[in-house]
Amino acid sequence: MNRNRYRATAVALAIGTASMLGAASAFAQASEPVRIGVPTALSGVYASLGAEVKRAVDFAVAEVNAKGGIMGRKVEIKVLDTEVKPDVARKQAERLALEGYKILTGTIASGEGLAMAPMLERWDAIYVSTINKSNKLTGDSCVPRLFRVNHSDAQDAAVVRPWLATRKEGKWAIIAADIAWGRDSGKSFSDAVKATPGKQLVAEHYPALGSNDFAPFIQQIKASGAQGLWVALAGRDAINFANQAKQFGLLDSMFTAGVSFVTDGTVKTLGETAKGIWGIINYSSTLDTPDNKRFVEAWRKTYSGDEPTNFEGETYLGMQVIFQAVERAKSSKPLDVARVLRGGTFDTIMGKLTIRPQDHQLVSPNYIGYVGEQGGKLRPIIATAIDAAQATPAPSGDCKMGPL
Repeated sequence: MNRNRYRATAVALAIGTASMLGAASAFAQASEPVRIGVPTALSGVYASLGAEVKRAVDFAVAEVNAKGGIMGRKVEIKVLDTEVKPDVARKQAERLALEGYKILTGTIASGEGLAMAPMLERWDAIYVSTINKSNKLTGDSCVPRLFRVNHSDAQDAAVVRPWLATRKEGKWAIIAADIAWGRDSGKSFSDAVKATPGKQLVAEHYPALGSNDFAPFIQQIKASGAQGLWVALAGRDAINFANQAKQFGLLDSMFTAGVSFVTDGTVKTLGETAKGIWGIINYSSTLDTPDNKRFVEAWRKTYSGDEPTNFEGETYLGMQVIFQAVERAKSSKPLDVARVLRGGTFDTIMGKLTIRPQDHQLVSPNYIGYVGEQGGKLRPIIATAIDAAQATPAPSGDCKMGPL
């Protein structure tokens, strides 16, 4: 009897101790900040894009902390420079995760995201892409801890195909960065050309990331007989190419369009050089949703009348999704957040959108337009909006998503 009583007491003590430890753990998490790591480009060819990412993250964090944080927990960020190099991005992301910043976001180049993806489980981290476009991230390189809330190349291609059929230009050339995103975008446009009656691809060029001299490519494009040019360049590459293309008369003699080329940042830098260029517009401050109007108004007040750029809008959307996922999970533990992200529907500046469980891609609308004058300033102007269902192709089947 004494022995049974002893066992019962021991079991009760063990249960009580476990409960106390669980409560202590919950209290510790509740009192700690929600830590978000931002490995992004603060130097290199995409430094300007990294600056936009940081500005959007800073804005989102200041906004949520002013409201008391998430469930009373303040949000804390740490930003490290990836230099737009996949190996550096992997090391910086690992450093952030080891320091407790296990919710990662803000990386620019797709190659960086692809370098991080296989390591996420080892780091006990998750990564929410807000800029990486390569189809591989939600295709054959997908992993359970990676989510993409920005547009993939496949989503951009879904917009390009019907638009391309309306263009009079028959012969097309491509110039794109020789990185995962550029190659993906080039292939998507090439496939669209081949699938469109009366269209022909006559030239395809992939200069190295960070090229300073585009003259040889410009001369070859001019000599190719192309009537239209598709550009997949961003950041400093986009600026250098556009300025040189203008200098050599390419932009005046050839219809030009692209992806990540018709951006607010590019237009602001190029000025009149950008006028008339067409392209994919993944986000615009002119989007007519209640949440976006609120966001743009608050942004203007914070940044002296400036409006958010496309990369700033997409990054802010990513932060919206992360904050809601943490709140619903009642936890900032990566797996808890990941379970809420998978298949979750979130309120965003683009409306109520869902991350599909098959490949962790956000199903979202997309837009195409041109650089023109509106409200007394040059800016990307949306000409056509495509709803989320039409703008997001079905999962490719290449993603073999494992369990969380």
